[in-house]
Amino acid sequence: MSAAMPASSTLFVPLLRNAPRVLLLCLGIALVRTILVPSDWLQNLWVSLAIGLPSWLVIDAGRLWLSRDQATPWPCGWRGPALVLAGMCVGLLVGDGVLRLIAGQSLLKLSNWGSTLLLALLANGMSTWMFYLGGKARMLEMQKAAAERDAAEARLKLLESQLEPHMLFNTLANLRVLIATDPPQAQAMLDHLNCYLRATLGASRQPWHGLEQEFARLQDYLALMQVRMGPRLAYALELPTELAATPVPPLLLQPLVENAIHHGLEPQASAGHITVQARQLGEGSKARLQLQIIDNGLGLPADFAQPDTSARHFGLQQVRERLSTLYGEAATLELRAADAGGTCATITFPLKNP
Repeated sequence: MSAAMPASSTLFVPLLRNAPRVLLLCLGIALVRTILVPSDWLQNLWVSLAIGLPSWLVIDAGRLWLSRDQATPWPCGWRGPALVLAGMCVGLLVGDGVLRLIAGQSLLKLSNWGSTLLLALLANGMSTWMFYLGGKARMLEMQKAAAERDAAEARLKLLESQLEPHMLFNTLANLRVLIATDPPQAQAMLDHLNCYLRATLGASRQPWHGLEQEFARLQDYLALMQVRMGPRLAYALELPTELAATPVPPLLLQPLVENAIHHGLEPQASAGHITVQARQLGEGSKARLQLQIIDNGLGLPADFAQPDTSARHFGLQQVRERLSTLYGEAATLELRAADAGGTCATITFPLKNP
């Protein structure tokens, strides 16, 4: 039987889903009886349908109604067997009436009526058990999907909780350097940090926010880093208006921007530049969002492809895991050498939420 339906659903969906199987079962019973007990095929078919369909309607509709407030798709306690018995009685009464109309005799006066009743009882029992097992299997699948969804959400919260202090520790390390070398700049950076944390940490508690908000947080962070690096850091944020409201996970781009500064721009003596841009690829149901962080820093190290080396980039690892948890194989993160030197990090995933 089908799984328990939500209160807002009608009984018709699961009934329609089970109807073809009930019809096939009735046809099979009529065929078996015609072979085992030579008799009129059409009469057997009418009797089979007249007994089977009412029995099924009573049992299937009854169990949906009685189990509407339960997690399991079958009424608890004595109501389950009573419902099956009621369905069988209704089926036999209706079948007897149909037989009287088409053949002018009752089931009890039919030759080999015992085999007819036995087949009806077996068919009712088998169909009830079959639908019950099917409904239980669907219920277990829904529970498994819900558990997997809860586990994914918990994993995302864990990743985000790891990501926030990582960003904060990096910023505090930069602040510590400034306190010793340039106290006025350190004070200015501390003011920016206070504003940044006030805007960022609250927003990051939401599972999704608009791409415009993600870019606003990057604007705050880059302004903070510009206090630290001065003219050695320039940046550009390119967000098309039509993509501003596109939902994305919070702090998705932040680790990549941090990596670009920490590994690409800070180690070099010359001025550096970071460009963050968003664009849409494709149209309709196949539309994808592409996010790129491009810097003109030192570029990727020669041994970056080695697993033990790339794993040291904490933020990069976190972004990969978050994308994998949310989108599976539908999302990609690619790092390559930029055309004008430096590094280009590209994230691509479906434009709509998973």
